[in-house]
Amino acid sequence: MAGSTTLPPNEHGRKRSKKRVLKLSDVTLVKKETLKRAIAATALGNAMEWFDFGVYAYFATTIGRVFFPGDNASIQLLATFGAFAAAFLMRPIGGLVLGPLGDKIGRQKILAFTMIMMSVCTFCIGLIPSYNSIGVLAPILLLILRMIQGFSTGGEFGGAATFIAEYSPDRMRGFLGSWLEFGTFIGYILAAVVVTILTSTLSESDLLSWGWRIPFFIAGPIGIVGLYMRMKLEETPAYSNHDDSEEEDDGRSELVSLVSGHWRPLLLCAGLVLVYMVADYMMLSYMPTYMTANLHHNASHSLYLIILVMVVMMVIQPFMGMASDIWGRRPIIFIGCVGFVILSIPCLWLIQSTSMIAIFFGLMILGALLNTFTAVMPSTLPALFPTAIRYGAVAIGLNISTSLFGGTTPLVTTWLIDAFGTNMMPAYYLMLSGVIGAAVILLTAESSGKPLIGSNPAAMDREEAREVLTDYHDDIESQINAIDEQMAALAKERRDLVEQHPRID
Repeated sequence: MAGSTTLPPNEHGRKRSKKRVLKLSDVTLVKKETLKRAIAATALGNAMEWFDFGVYAYFATTIGRVFFPGDNASIQLLATFGAFAAAFLMRPIGGLVLGPLGDKIGRQKILAFTMIMMSVCTFCIGLIPSYNSIGVLAPILLLILRMIQGFSTGGEFGGAATFIAEYSPDRMRGFLGSWLEFGTFIGYILAAVVVTILTSTLSESDLLSWGWRIPFFIAGPIGIVGLYMRMKLEETPAYSNHDDSEEEDDGRSELVSLVSGHWRPLLLCAGLVLVYMVADYMMLSYMPTYMTANLHHNASHSLYLIILVMVVMMVIQPFMGMASDIWGRRPIIFIGCVGFVILSIPCLWLIQSTSMIAIFFGLMILGALLNTFTAVMPSTLPALFPTAIRYGAVAIGLNISTSLFGGTTPLVTTWLIDAFGTNMMPAYYLMLSGVIGAAVILLTAESSGKPLIGSNPAAMDREEAREVLTDYHDDIESQINAIDEQMAALAKERRDLVEQHPRID
């Protein structure tokens, strides 16, 4: 192919603009070893983030007794989840600050910073004295550290998803992106295992005095390993080359221009995150507490079941991501949304039963539906935005929606159950989010197998690069033909109007 070409006039007499045709050398070849390091480092950071959130959620009842005085267990639980939700109020601020910085100074630097912030804050929570020791200062310190965590988390997931998406070849982005949330399951499972061991082996007094601190101290060494891995990462090829993009100018990196110029994909991102995070936090954070506090199931049994469900979800995860590369992101996400609408009530009936097998199947169905989001969203959300603003846009859209709907899910669901006096509220909440998610994904363009906006095609080797380049030009040509057909129809409509009303021409 020539370096540049001028396409001939189309059927309407208009000359198409002069554009450089992509050559084989323009296709980004992804280094396998670099890709593996990128996935491992970002997944470990995600595991660190969700280990902290998992421990906090699973120890919600214990933390409530340590930091919030009183005899009313419901009030303590609400206060604990209130502090849990407070961290999410800081996430949009973190996204607004750290996201655009990731576009300005690089993804790798911000991801290293968020790793430090998350691990230090989690470790420090384990150092806070109880309310009985220092009074009201204890919950204040807990709230401050949770808010700092929320700020750092605001730049974590969006950056990690962007990092993997920009490193991945086009045909494998769904599969490779699914490993990011694989780290989530590792974090949750590790949290559940540690909490289960502690609650099973320690007395109640030991658990309240020092046992609950142990999981938070684990964050120290995990954070050091994660920081080392992230400092060894190279910047993504898409970010390194994004200054050459013809699509974005420097002004588009500014926050005001980002929001005003890309409001539609931002709204789509927020809508997809809504159903994603409501299902995620309902299933993995709130459900163990719901089963113990509201259904009065054995606390250890509840955690064992959640651990087992997450192990199965880990097995499903990469296959679901692979399926999105084959059949598309939209069908997989749509199936998940419809599944929550149809199956949430039957699943909750199973969970409310006294049979452990029935409870497991209820949880497992919800978990499999959640896999449609955890496996596919990390590759779907970054594809909504061009390279120059991708980190910031994903971080802002994701964190605003997560703060409003995801992080508040345990708190809102607890309040709804108390307010309406029915334990079916989790099902109704999931159904509502499923309806919203289904509507949003129908408005979202398919991105499977296509280059990210503002980036050249990417492949694993030269043979795949040739195929990807052919597919890329075929897709562009089909888009041009579709536009030409629309223009032809408009031209015909114009001619008909002129013939009917000749004075107008």
